[in-house]
Amino acid sequence: MNNLFVYCEQTEEGKVADVSLELLSKGRKLAQQLNVKLEAVLLGVNLDAAKEQLAQFGIYKIHCADDSRLFPYRTLPHAKLVQSVFEKEKPEIALFGASSVGRDLAPRVASALKCGLTADCTSLEIGDHEDKKAGMTYKNLLYQIRPAFGGNIIATIINPETRPQMATVREGVMKLEPLAEKNTPEIQNIDLSILTPIEELIQIIDRHIEPPKVNLKGSQIIVAGGYGMGSKENFEMLYQLAEVLGGEVGATRAAVDANFCGHERQIGQTGITVRPKLYIACGISGSVQHRAGMDQSAKIISINSDENAPMNTIADYTVIGDVMQVLPKIVQYYKKHSK
Repeated sequence: MNNLFVYCEQTEEGKVADVSLELLSKGRKLAQQLNVKLEAVLLGVNLDAAKEQLAQFGIYKIHCADDSRLFPYRTLPHAKLVQSVFEKEKPEIALFGASSVGRDLAPRVASALKCGLTADCTSLEIGDHEDKKAGMTYKNLLYQIRPAFGGNIIATIINPETRPQMATVREGVMKLEPLAEKNTPEIQNIDLSILTPIEELIQIIDRHIEPPKVNLKGSQIIVAGGYGMGSKENFEMLYQLAEVLGGEVGATRAAVDANFCGHERQIGQTGITVRPKLYIACGISGSVQHRAGMDQSAKIISINSDENAPMNTIADYTVIGDVMQVLPKIVQYYKKHSK
């Protein structure tokens, strides 16, 4: 069995994107199960800082290309180089972050290699599959697990016939777990001579980057509101509670669609995935799509007038009542008793 590869995306700051580091953490565990090695593909420019980061994740080898043509990201040169690495090394599994880069790159590579790809996985496991009709048993397949049919079911997808088994995974789904001690991965330089004028057809003339306004992923306390908040004006109470607790405000898709707040605050299957120490769900019924983005929170408090709301089933503490009566009391009490 060949090795497990993770494509590592370079950020504007020259480091490795968090989603790639999360995949390395998960990939290391999967590789140990399969008794194979973990390898990384790193493309960009001035990659010294990125290589230093990767030394914390138990990587055996880094397939590296450091060239000014490779940052900012462009589809054609990246796809050509990643395809060449996979054709040469023949990985068993290849993982990409479900970022804008990964969602563009992974399908092109999968199409060129004529192999399967599962997008937006929420879990990855190793297991066997028995095809009774064909009378065959496949060992040590990658179970690519993700919500399907609008989140109404959880699908387990396998790719028994072609290699590599490819998947994209959203940021925040896997735990970021660097090792206590660094290792020294082998560096394998990728041959850049395979790039032709065709890969240079598209040029980036200018870029304008807007910094993120909200850091939900980095917040340890999130106060989230759903459609049950009733109005944009009522949503202001969430900002008051978040301010006194030192947290951020999140929202469900229904609340965002109702224009209670901006899309950058959306949590769930079509938003972002968070793992705060405390998640306060206010007026949130708790659909599967939303729970997929926050159910790994350390502590969950649900405030809802419906005692049968699905959110209450995963909450550590439940407050049954009108959210607009409960929230002002929490804010008032906290202000009174906090130092």
